[in-house]
Amino acid sequence: MKRSYLRTAALATAACGTLLASAACGSGFDTNAGQSTTTQSSGPASLQILIGSSGDAETAAVKDAAAAWAKSSGNTATVTPAQDLTQQLGQAFAGSSPPDVFYVDASRFADYASVGALEPYGDKISNPDDFYQGLRTTFTRDGKFYCVPKDFSTLALIVNNDMWKKAGLAESDVPTTWEQLTSVAQKIKAKGMVPLALGDTRDRVGAFMVQAGGWITSPDGKQATADTPENLKALDYVQSLLKGGLAKFPKKLDSGWAGEAFGKTKSVMTIEGNWIKGAMKADYPGLKYTAYELPAGPKGKGTLSFTNCWGIAAKSRNKQQAISFVEAMTKADQQMTFARAFGVMPSRQSAKDQFTKEFPDDAAFVNAADYAHGPVNAPKMDSVLADFDAGIQQLDTTAPKTLLARLQKNTQAAVGN
Repeated sequence: MKRSYLRTAALATAACGTLLASAACGSGFDTNAGQSTTTQSSGPASLQILIGSSGDAETAAVKDAAAAWAKSSGNTATVTPAQDLTQQLGQAFAGSSPPDVFYVDASRFADYASVGALEPYGDKISNPDDFYQGLRTTFTRDGKFYCVPKDFSTLALIVNNDMWKKAGLAESDVPTTWEQLTSVAQKIKAKGMVPLALGDTRDRVGAFMVQAGGWITSPDGKQATADTPENLKALDYVQSLLKGGLAKFPKKLDSGWAGEAFGKTKSVMTIEGNWIKGAMKADYPGLKYTAYELPAGPKGKGTLSFTNCWGIAAKSRNKQQAISFVEAMTKADQQMTFARAFGVMPSRQSAKDQFTKEFPDDAAFVNAADYAHGPVNAPKMDSVLADFDAGIQQLDTTAPKTLLARLQKNTQAAVGN
């Protein structure tokens, strides 16, 4: 499981608190830290790069790429894998000593951008329109494209091939709509198997909200849009799956996450990102499965995207060199090198054909990039989203309207309307 994209709500809330306290409460960070107030270095720079690595393979790949850039540019670059990226960044900002370049998780982006921590350099990278539109939107605030996405994943429907056949189903039975998902799940249940293992947070259930035409906030992150007929339709549908025994949350399957339940063959299907490939290879190497695009809802196809960008500190003295570094890291050929090294998907559209040719089993994930929805793009939403997750975990017994009304109220308070 790709840990850089899967964080617990409690840890995220605590870590974000460190950042916001340091950034907004006078602990050495100027919330108006403008690009023109920091003296810039014109000579060779010694860049400090902090990454939230998924493991040794990613660390080694980024270090190799950084060394190649340093050799060709005449600069130096020190890559440090963080133990807790958000906490360490918060501490660095509090001490006015942030790294020049660092990973920014999409779910943390608005917190950083809203307090002036990030340099909005996105349009200075060559061919910025080559990055998928949805990913650019994820890292855009107040009309500024702040930072370019380094890679991404989406959610797909993962099917256990052997169990699928055991249920008497063929590939033509793979559902492409909610109605078909319900129908095929009923057939699987009739065979005595659990149809779907579904993660019990908005990072999975939220995909149904997008498919119904809804979301938690407006695209600019400034308006609460939780309590709507679209979101109600989505939660009503998920609740129907849960109450009908057509879907189960991981804890009901004695598992820590849906991928574990799927790997233990406790369900025929699950909804996960392409990090499931590494998890299956490591823990369940004999399991044969296929990834398909998620079934469409009332308003069409929809999925969620998970991504990080290459953030550049607004207080960096080496912005020109940092932009040069990010440029090198996000060229299509370098992104393909990263894909081969640690399984990520390139964020540049120009790399899609080569990626799908080399990794055909991941086609469903990358094809979904055109309609994938990013995380909530608003600051100070951690406690609100954690509360919503807690409500989702009781969705089988709680009225969806009640959950959405609470989410609407809390979101309005957080975004200030």
